[in-house]
Amino acid sequence: MIRKIGVLTSGGDAPGMNAAIRAVTRTALSNGIEVTGILDGYKGLVEGRFIDLKRSSVSNLLNRGGTILGSARLPEFKNDEVVVKACETLQANEIDAICVIGGDGTYRGAVSLTNKGINCIGIPGTIDNDIPGTDFTIGFDTALHTIVDCIDKLRDTSSSHHRASIVEVMGNRCGDLAIYAGLSTGAEILVTPETGFDEDAVVEKLAYLERQGKNHAIVIVTEKLVDVNNLASKVTSKTGFAGRVTVLGHIQRGGSPTPNDRVLASRMGEKAVDLILQGVGGHCVGVDDSAIVHMPIDEALNMPRESKKDFYRLFERLV
Repeated sequence: MIRKIGVLTSGGDAPGMNAAIRAVTRTALSNGIEVTGILDGYKGLVEGRFIDLKRSSVSNLLNRGGTILGSARLPEFKNDEVVVKACETLQANEIDAICVIGGDGTYRGAVSLTNKGINCIGIPGTIDNDIPGTDFTIGFDTALHTIVDCIDKLRDTSSSHHRASIVEVMGNRCGDLAIYAGLSTGAEILVTPETGFDEDAVVEKLAYLERQGKNHAIVIVTEKLVDVNNLASKVTSKTGFAGRVTVLGHIQRGGSPTPNDRVLASRMGEKAVDLILQGVGGHCVGVDDSAIVHMPIDEALNMPRESKKDFYRLFERLV
């Protein structure tokens, strides 16, 4: 019988994590289950840094970015002895199961705990949208809105100064933020894992656009693929544009979550608790064509990510 569950956030923070914490807490309390908040992810779990969560503890959270529980990375959690210590801490505090909110590293930690007899449910919280088994992750929509707002502003100033703005967005080698932003802002060029990077082709296309009379251009680049400063120098020296770099960085993680992220997080948090009540462990929740679904975490981690070929084809047709 489940009497108490824990909830933690791990890895990079994402807008909407607080909404998920709220949904987990209130769904559990509505079913007569106590809730323990685990501070600073798996690190806090191993160290036993817990707080009791009541309905009032999660009031006024829907519109708050970040995570009230904090997050920290713990590479040592892949070691068996560290996982065993975490299990002992959970058992000593009579925590029967936990909901973990985060990305693929968070999911792997949940699998390790489940294999030791602690039922865990994973909730996908990452702006990168790079978790298989779900169409969208919590935080992606908010990050996309932030990127679009920034690029819209950059286009205004780029057109005033005859510039090619090279905008590096997050994604952790996943191009979803870039392709959605490219379609939303009318960017001229994308560089993502799906497109690959051909420096000569990028420079040649920008030179062609400048010759055709364009007074600005937007190039969106997924992080970890390109030295954007070097690319900007090449653009300046080989085209009529002045290459300028904007690395959006961690600004993409912040801000109040969009309504879509608030609703998605609430639905996923509720589903996670329902699964625990059913005795399910080692699963993750996701959204598939608007329906909330679940599957074993191992299965999700081994799934190929869904190709966005249709999105890239649309982008090429509309450029």
